[in-house]
Parts: sequence; C-alpha cells; structure tokens
Amino acid sequence: MAFALLITLVSCKDKEPEEVFEEDEFAAVIEPEELKEFGFNLNDYVVKRDTIRNGDSFGLIMERYNVGYPKIFHIAEQTKESYDIRKLQIGKPYTVLCSKDSLQQALSFIYQPNREEYVVLNFQDSIHAFTSRKPITYVEKEFLGVITSNISQTLADGGKSLLLAYKMSDIYAWTIDFTRLQKGDHFKVVYTDKYIDDTIYAGIDKIKAAYFEHKSEPFYAFEFETDSIKRLSDYFNDEAKNLRRAFLKAPVEYKRISSRYNLRRRIALYGNKIRPHKGTDFAANIGTPIRATANGTVTKSAYTRGNGNYVKIRHNSAYETQYLHMKSQNVKAGQFVKQGDVIGWVGMTGNTSGPHVCYRFWKNGVQVDPFKQKLPEAEPISDSLRTEFLEFIKPLKSKLDSINVQEAIILEGSPEDLITQLD
Repeated sequence: MAFALLITLVSCKDKEPEEVFEEDEFAAVIEPEELKEFGFNLNDYVVKRDTIRNGDSFGLIMERYNVGYPKIFHIAEQTKESYDIRKLQIGKPYTVLCSKDSLQQALSFIYQPNREEYVVLNFQDSIHAFTSRKPITYVEKEFLGVITSNISQTLADGGKSLLLAYKMSDIYAWTIDFTRLQKGDHFKVVYTDKYIDDTIYAGIDKIKAAYFEHKSEPFYAFEFETDSIKRLSDYFNDEAKNLRRAFLKAPVEYKRISSRYNLRRRIALYGNKIRPHKGTDFAANIGTPIRATANGTVTKSAYTRGNGNYVKIRHNSAYETQYLHMKSQNVKAGQFVKQGDVIGWVGMTGNTSGPHVCYRFWKNGVQVDPFKQKLPEAEPISDSLRTEFLEFIKPLKSKLDSINVQEAIILEGSPEDLITQLD
C-alpha cells in the first residue's frame, strides 16, 4: 500500500503542471474574429442570403422571417423617402440579418442592385434606410499587343476582356478605323481594374493612357479632367489636342442601319406614297444601352403614340438630338448628361416594326442628316489647363514609352508570341 502511494506521488511530481485559464482569459481565446460586411458585425446575427424570385416582394420576404404586417407597413412608410422597396428586381441578391434566438426575426434587410452598391433597411431600434457602396480597390495594369488579325483577337489571346477593345475603339473613334487595322499595328495601354472588397473582380474601370501605332503613325491618348465640378474628362493627344468630336457617330452598338435619313422615302404599306424619314434607324437587340451622343441637358423624357418612349437632349444653342422607341428611359427632364451616358434601352415602343433606336438630329431648329454634317470638334483644352495637362501626362507618357514593343514583335511565331502582358 505504501509502495503504491509512493509510485503515485512520484508520478504526479514528474508531470508538468497543467496551465490554468481564468474564465475571461479562456473566453478571449475562443472569441470569433469579427466578420464585417455592409457595416455590420455578422457574428451578432443569424445571416440569411437569397435572391429576389418571381413573385417576391419586400412584404413577403419579411413575413418569411417573422415580421408582422403592421411592422412591414411601418418600415415601408418610414423608409420610402430613402428607397422605394417596390424596385426590387428578380435575380438580385439580398441578405437578411436575423436575431440570434429561436424566433430568428429579421432585424435588417440588405438589397444589392449591383455588385458595388447596396441598400440597407435597418429596423433593429429606430427604422432607417441608406444606400452605400462596397469598398473598391483600383489596380493599375499595362498591356502591350501586336495586331495579327484584329484587336479583339489580340486581347483574347492575351487573356484580356473585350471591354478593353470597346473602350479603345471609343477613344480612337475619330482617328483610327478599327475595322481596317493592319497586321503589325501595335498598341500599349495603361488602365485600371476594379476589385470589390479586394477580391471580387468587377471589370475594367478606365483607360488612363494609350498609344496606338497604325500604318506607322503614332497616336497617343491621355485621359484628363477638364471640369472638376461636372466631373467631365476627355482624351487628348500628347500635344493637348482633343481626340473626339462633339458627337459620337452612333448612339448605340448596332447590328446595321435599317433606315437612313430620307426625305423622299416611299413605303409600300402606305400605297408607295412619299413619307419623309427624318431620322436614322439603328437596328439592335432589345435592351441594348442607348447612349447620349454628346454632353447636354435632357429637355424631354416622355411617351407619345408615334415615338414610344423617347428622350430629347439640347446640347447647345445650335444642336439637339432625339432617341425614339426605347424600352424604357434612364434619365429625367432637366438632367445633365455626358457623352456616352446610358439614357435608355432599345425597345419597340410606339410605331415600329422591329427593335431599333430612331436617332434624330437638329441643327439650328431643322432636322438634318447627321452623317452629312461637318460636326464640330469637341472643345479644346483651355489655355489655363494646357500647362497642367502637359505636366500631368509626363509620367504616363514615360511609362508608355518604356514599354518596349520590339520585345513583342517576332517576325516568325504564333499569335501568342506576339503578345506581351505587363500586369
């Protein structure tokens, strides 16, 4: 017995003493790390995520999460000045933050109309609503490409989005015909990519600078803000000359021109009588974005039996444009729009036999054919900004010039050999 007791004592003496935790110290060790999104610590809630389905409404969603009708009505009334809950769109994601109890009652509703923005309807204590944006990181990248067939193929071979081609064709719309590029033409571009929450790729933000050598002729392009109040920017070459015209050639990415401006057009449907057509019809799929062809102020955003949904814009004392047969408008009368802003979407409203936008153009109060006008150049950079611009582009031009195209041009090789990525 004494021998057994001795063994027990020796065994206990040889053991390392156990580490003793105070209760609050132990709690600190296992406390979960804060998981924040939309301005909330998600650890404080039961988090439910879903998408808006056909037939869903804010009221029906709230009823699923144990919110009674009187409170639903009160939430809708209290938040209607901040957000209209009737605008929920099918397929868009939403998040419901619920109480951490057996009832799991909804306390907050977060709706995401797009990947960057979100709308919060918070009714935990006081009821309020607000719209915010997820943090966005901009990453600058560079790309060098040599044309082997067309710019789209060059970008695709380099693993780049075709949106980069669209943006470049827009910048060089009045200086380079991208349908007539030649093998061996090359370009360099400095652009920024967008990332949401540092991880979710959100596409190309903008092109900061570009260089295109077409038929051995160089074309520089630098983005520069010309009006900080209206947040207007444009692209200028290395001599501060504007690359654009005051008007885009077309208001939409179109399949074909289905009907041109023609004052002596005859229509068989009307007995082959002359019925003047004072617009240009650009055929495009329903839902295709329609863009303002120049800066201006919306004077009409309305509906008539003939025009359907339409928008009219006054650009200055001489020029006006009109866009007919929209599926729906994206602007209101009195709103200032910039060249390229989406003002609506292609539809078939009004008197029309197919999806298109009828583009009408006024000069000094008279409807004219925009393709036969000598359209004005975009406003040149002001003298007061010229010196600032030339200083601004120095590091960008140096960056473009330092990208060595000779490293990408290989006389014999596959198209992949002719492309250099600089990410």
